[in-house]
Amino acid sequence: MRAVRYERFGDYDVLDLATVPDPTPPAGWALVRVTLAGVSPLENTARQGKLPAGAVKPFPVIPGFGGVGVLVSPGDSPMAAGARVALSGGRYGLGVDGTWAELVAVDPQHLVPIPDGVDDTAAAALITGAGYSTALLALTELADFRAGQTVLAPGVGGAVGQGGVEVARVLGASLAITTATSSAKALRGREAGYEVIDLSQESLRDGVARLTDGKGVDAVLDGVGGAITGEAIGSLALNGTLVSVGYAAGTTATVDVTDFIWKRAHVRGFSFGLFTPEEVAAIDARLLDLLAHKEITPVVDRVFPLAEAAAAQRHLIEGGPFGRVLLAV
Repeated sequence: MRAVRYERFGDYDVLDLATVPDPTPPAGWALVRVTLAGVSPLENTARQGKLPAGAVKPFPVIPGFGGVGVLVSPGDSPMAAGARVALSGGRYGLGVDGTWAELVAVDPQHLVPIPDGVDDTAAAALITGAGYSTALLALTELADFRAGQTVLAPGVGGAVGQGGVEVARVLGASLAITTATSSAKALRGREAGYEVIDLSQESLRDGVARLTDGKGVDAVLDGVGGAITGEAIGSLALNGTLVSVGYAAGTTATVDVTDFIWKRAHVRGFSFGLFTPEEVAAIDARLLDLLAHKEITPVVDRVFPLAEAAAAQRHLIEGGPFGRVLLAV
């Protein structure tokens, strides 16, 4: 089969399209023929060797955290061969080889059927970056979110920014806000129906205060990190919660400790390791149902052929995409 792999940590150029043996699934595991694979910041971090020692399997590594495809061999899955499936959770592309390949071996507990009313591209966009599942789990399980509250999910072009706003709306948020770092991107977000704070025109705190009549937001889904984190904590309402889910803009933040004290703020860290595979699969099944009923609409920025995986990764990290980046396998 064809697969993209790397045999050492490094820049985009270590990604190599190769012909490799088909995977041999462990006992009970399924075999999936991949149609579309997601490209996310996690693969970039792993390829650069920036994860903790032991987080990535021995070389060579086939990246690909998520994707969709067709079940070739069900293993212990109750689904039949030929079913369309999405990968839900697991350590694909890290602890085991991932989806940047024509075939991938998958633990059946990480497979979710794709409803007939959802095409592969929409399903792959939903899964890629895990923004929607992160938002749903973070809001319902960590932020104690309730209908009528307000949510901030910075980063209008990213998975958590877009997924956070859409999930918050489904859950009954009275207001769901995101951010943009340029007026052009803010305009694009507004045209797509998002409430956007243009950070090139006003600060995050000022924007949140303007949109909430000075009250602040009840919950923040922070997939950006860096300087945004301190500003986001300062934008919380009384007893508000910030859930830290990523660090695209950096791992270091400056925080005014009085924001913790006077706002009685809560800060939680998000990881899929907090949840069982069954819980993650149930969340993704719920999201796919919402997608089938057109209650959420994941955005695709661009689909690259598998052979251009390095260009796809560069576009995601450096190109400022608006929506998900996918690989057609």
